[in-house]
Order: sequence, then structure tokens, then C-alpha cells
Amino acid sequence: MPVQERSIEGISRRMLTLTLRNLERDGLVTRTVHPTVPPKVEYELTPVARELHETLQRLTDWAERNRVYIAESRASYDEEHAPEPV
Repeated sequence: MPVQERSIEGISRRMLTLTLRNLERDGLVTRTVHPTVPPKVEYELTPVARELHETLQRLTDWAERNRVYIAESRASYDEEHAPEPV
């Protein structure tokens, strides 16, 4: 699904261009320029970028499934290791 520039809030055109160029350089996106007036440029994720996205999604899913456990573990640890009152 193409992302149109106007739908990305909080990023300047220059920063978006630099980011996309770096992603292209890293082999994570391909850039296609269509010879129209005005020129139309499309970016697409490469297979390695899709693999990265799947990996990050699994990590995000794991973190979400375990967030309560981690919060409870932190609270328990902090309670056991609290400094002694003076």
C-alpha cells in the first residue's frame, strides 16, 4: 500500500527525502520514478525489509503479551531491593 507524503505528519519534506534515500541505500526500499508531469515517485519495500518488518512485529507482539509480567517483575524486584530507610 503506497504511503503518500501528505499523510505523514511531523516530518519535513527534506527529512523524508533523506530518510527514503538512506533506506534505498541500505537496500530496504526500491525507488521508481515515473516520467510524468509532475514526476511521480513510488517506493516499495524490498523482501529483506518485509522480513525485517515481520521480525519487528513479532518482537512488538512479544513485548505486548509480556508487558504485565515485566511490570510485575520490576515491581517485585524493586520491593525486594529497596534501600533501607535511614
